[in-house]
Amino acid sequence: MAFNPMNMLKIKDALSKFSGNHPKFVAFMSDTFSSGIPADSIIELTVTKPGQKAVTTNIRVTQSDLELLNELKELSR
Repeated sequence: MAFNPMNMLKIKDALSKFSGNHPKFVAFMSDTFSSGIPADSIIELTVTKPGQKAVTTNIRVTQSDLELLNELKELSR
Protein backbone atom coordinates (compact mmCIF):
# COMPACT_ATOMS: atom_id res chain seq x y z
CA MET A 1 0.00 0.00 0.00
CA ALA A 2 1.47 3.32 -1.11
CA PHE A 3 1.44 6.28 1.24
CA ASN A 4 -0.21 9.37 -0.24
CA PRO A 5 0.66 12.58 1.65
CA MET A 6 -2.30 14.38 0.07
CA ASN A 7 -4.67 11.92 1.72
CA MET A 8 -3.13 12.71 5.10
CA LEU A 9 -3.72 16.43 4.50
CA LYS A 10 -7.37 15.74 3.61
CA ILE A 11 -7.82 13.70 6.78
CA LYS A 12 -6.13 16.39 8.87
CA ASP A 13 -8.42 19.07 7.40
CA ALA A 14 -11.52 16.92 7.98
CA LEU A 15 -10.52 16.22 11.59
CA SER A 16 -9.93 19.92 12.18
CA LYS A 17 -13.41 20.73 10.85
CA PHE A 18 -14.96 17.94 12.96
CA SER A 19 -13.21 19.31 16.06
CA GLY A 20 -14.56 22.77 15.36
CA ASN A 21 -18.09 21.45 14.87
CA HIS A 22 -18.05 19.18 17.94
CA PRO A 23 -15.59 20.53 20.55
CA LYS A 24 -17.32 18.90 23.55
CA PHE A 25 -17.23 15.47 21.90
CA VAL A 26 -13.56 15.86 20.99
CA ALA A 27 -12.73 16.95 24.56
CA PHE A 28 -14.67 13.98 25.98
CA MET A 29 -12.84 11.53 23.71
CA SER A 30 -9.48 13.11 24.50
CA ASP A 31 -10.08 13.01 28.27
CA THR A 32 -11.45 9.48 28.18
CA PHE A 33 -8.76 7.96 26.01
CA SER A 34 -5.80 9.94 27.40
CA SER A 35 -5.72 7.79 30.53
CA GLY A 36 -5.91 4.62 28.43
CA ILE A 37 -8.75 2.22 27.88
CA PRO A 38 -7.88 -1.22 29.25
CA ALA A 39 -9.01 -4.47 27.67
CA ASP A 40 -12.49 -5.56 28.83
CA SER A 41 -13.71 -1.95 28.97
CA ILE A 42 -17.09 -1.46 27.33
CA ILE A 43 -17.68 1.36 24.87
CA GLU A 44 -21.33 2.16 24.22
CA LEU A 45 -22.78 4.30 21.45
CA THR A 46 -26.36 5.56 21.06
CA VAL A 47 -27.71 7.18 17.90
CA THR A 48 -31.06 8.99 17.89
CA LYS A 49 -32.24 9.98 14.42
CA PRO A 50 -34.90 12.72 14.14
CA GLY A 51 -38.33 11.20 14.71
CA GLN A 52 -36.97 7.72 15.45
CA LYS A 53 -36.19 5.59 18.48
CA ALA A 54 -32.68 5.59 19.87
CA VAL A 55 -30.50 2.67 18.81
CA THR A 56 -27.68 1.58 21.12
CA THR A 57 -24.80 -0.81 20.65
CA ASN A 58 -21.60 -1.56 22.53
CA ILE A 59 -18.28 -3.34 22.22
CA ARG A 60 -16.05 -4.95 24.78
CA VAL A 61 -12.51 -3.77 24.05
CA THR A 62 -10.10 -6.60 23.28
CA GLN A 63 -6.32 -6.66 23.30
CA SER A 64 -6.30 -6.81 19.50
CA ASP A 65 -8.47 -3.64 19.42
CA LEU A 66 -5.86 -1.88 21.55
CA GLU A 67 -3.07 -3.07 19.26
CA LEU A 68 -4.94 -1.72 16.21
CA LEU A 69 -5.46 1.66 17.90
CA ASN A 70 -1.76 1.83 18.76
CA GLU A 71 -0.83 1.08 15.14
CA LEU A 72 -3.19 3.85 13.92
CA LYS A 73 -1.72 6.25 16.47
CA GLU A 74 1.80 5.48 15.20
CA LEU A 75 0.72 6.02 11.58
CA SER A 76 -0.70 9.44 12.43
CA ARG A 77 2.65 10.69 13.75
